[in-house]
Amino acid sequence: MQKLSNIVTRYYKAILIIWLMLFIVLAIFAVRLPSLLEGDGFKTDGEHQQVMEELTSTFNLPAETLFVVFDNRTDDTIKRTLDDIEQLGLAESIQSPLEDNALYKDHIAYALLHFNSDTTDLSAVVDSIREAIDGEKGVTLTGGAAINKDINTASQKDLASAEAIGLPIAIIVLLLAFGSVVAAFIPLVVGVITVVSTFGVMTLFSNTMDLSIFIMNIIPMLGLALSIDFALLLINRYKEERMKKSVQEAVQIAIQTAGRSIIFSAVCVFIGLGAMLVMEVEIFQNLALGGMLVVSMAVLASITLLPSLLLLIKDRINKWTILKVKPGASTRWRNFAAFVMKRPVLLVFVALIILGIGIIPVKDMKLAIPQVDSLPLSYDSRQAYELMDKEFGLGEKSTIYIIAERKDGWDNTDGLNAMKKLEDQLLDDKNVDSVNSIFSAIQVSTVEQWEQNMQVPEVQSQLKPLFETFVQGEKLLVPVTLNLNGSSEEAQNWARDWSEKELDVDIMLGGHPKFNQEIFDEIFDKVGVLLAIILSSTFIILMVAFRSILIPLKAIIMNVIGLSSTFGILVYIFQYGHLGIEETTIALIIPVIVFSLVFGLSMDYEVFLISRIQEEYSKHLDNTVATIDGLTSTSKIITSAALIMIVITGAFAFTDVMPVKQIGVGIAIAVAIDASIIRLLLVPSLMKLFGKWNWWMPFSKGPYKPNNWH
Repeated sequence: MQKLSNIVTRYYKAILIIWLMLFIVLAIFAVRLPSLLEGDGFKTDGEHQQVMEELTSTFNLPAETLFVVFDNRTDDTIKRTLDDIEQLGLAESIQSPLEDNALYKDHIAYALLHFNSDTTDLSAVVDSIREAIDGEKGVTLTGGAAINKDINTASQKDLASAEAIGLPIAIIVLLLAFGSVVAAFIPLVVGVITVVSTFGVMTLFSNTMDLSIFIMNIIPMLGLALSIDFALLLINRYKEERMKKSVQEAVQIAIQTAGRSIIFSAVCVFIGLGAMLVMEVEIFQNLALGGMLVVSMAVLASITLLPSLLLLIKDRINKWTILKVKPGASTRWRNFAAFVMKRPVLLVFVALIILGIGIIPVKDMKLAIPQVDSLPLSYDSRQAYELMDKEFGLGEKSTIYIIAERKDGWDNTDGLNAMKKLEDQLLDDKNVDSVNSIFSAIQVSTVEQWEQNMQVPEVQSQLKPLFETFVQGEKLLVPVTLNLNGSSEEAQNWARDWSEKELDVDIMLGGHPKFNQEIFDEIFDKVGVLLAIILSSTFIILMVAFRSILIPLKAIIMNVIGLSSTFGILVYIFQYGHLGIEETTIALIIPVIVFSLVFGLSMDYEVFLISRIQEEYSKHLDNTVATIDGLTSTSKIITSAALIMIVITGAFAFTDVMPVKQIGVGIAIAVAIDASIIRLLLVPSLMKLFGKWNWWMPFSKGPYKPNNWH
């Protein structure tokens, strides 16, 4: 760090120029990012994806379907609207309710717009169709692509809303911490540069991978919070050193001390984000990549750009001082630390009771993959989809697509018998409502009847196209309708059981139940690996940093308890429907993302506090005095940093896209618990109770006497 500090102080003007040029270039790319985001990121390379691709390429089924919903519209209006859409030449085919009574019920009707795999820019297609139906009252476009586009739009609005709420409050916190306007705004400048630059880099990755719409919110949420936190630590140390040293020396010491803490903190966050890569689901890959990029950019900006700005403005950092901030430790914090030291057992008991109460609702947690309910109720695409679902009972049943493969093909007696046997096995299942096949299509019940019909030339010419609808070479398509909701646990179990069944032919499954089953299985199968990576890596890093067994062990246990309480509070707010929130399930990604992010973030405060306690302990080997001094000297900065994190992430509580709202609230609650109950009560109380054994390390003689840690 000393070498880096020398380079920064010597070439700070060149560093500023490089950052300016880099920012301009990446900002140009960043502007394009919103238009490149598609889908919610719930995608994995499993059977479902293979089957859906096979349906399109082999059986010529639509690659995408949109719905036009008609509410209280006349047949003339329906016909005119569909004619206008057909003239656009975008849809491969249109299924009209005027030609299919199943799509018409009372005053509600809907049409299906089918698109083939050549249609790549579905966002533009949605725009064109909406423009064509604009002005038609009671006519709404909905479906996957339309809903995803609206979520993208809502996400961008949410980002602007969250910034409008969070940044002004963050400025107030920074003003209270530093006292001057210039010092308060520098972290915001660094944060904006970090986020915009990361957006620019992510745009470059859009050529090699699909990007989830949710990164539009996660990157700014994490980037702004971390950048401002890092800047808070470094500027605070710089101002402390500036009181007794020159500007250059103060910057060098700030890089060598606070900069080291920043890098350590980033490593901890990196571990959590990197661990998500083990889950082969697109959204986790996206968030891991975006998160690691923004953390890298935040660290780089904090230890190069920020010190260079400090060297440029020098003592003008105190310009426009509106509050006089007293240097050094506060008497109130020292009194509080002494209070904690006198009552460690009581405070540990009280803290654990509070956290335990928060954990109770976890037992009721219901996880689900975000769907149309991610959108606010105000969006027409959600209203139309829910109306269509309610009137036609779309959610009461679900479709599974089975592709069966047989080496000797299906166009022979043995193949037909195997086909009929598979159909009968499916129909024997109590959860199967119907099976579409060549037999059900012409209402014959035996292979013999089919073969007899095929011997009549006139009938054969009609049945051959039907046969080719279900059979292509060695592959057979079997659409199965289940009397189960596709998102239900029962439907997932059905898909899992049939995927593992021993049958006479090889089968693959696709469809909504299979999609849900694969996503859930991937997460639950890999969550143990994710936890092992995060916990073991954190333990090793803390053990090496502090040369102690108890300190990392306590940190991990306390973090797990704090995060468990966070999840319980999320269930209370969202699932139980409190604080003005409509009742909803917890998004499947929330526990993984919040745990992965917050576990690393909370280590930032742990390291900052324990390192100062360790530094004091090394002077006089008095654990109680060291804990009081460490808590007194760090409480203000930890509280300020936590407040920054809480207001930046908590501002997303006022947004509309439900998964983003849950992530923001989850991180804010977790940080609040960590910075208050855990960091101010549990950590110092346990330091007092364990005494000198906090610093015990195996294979050493007695408690370890640490070296000075700067």
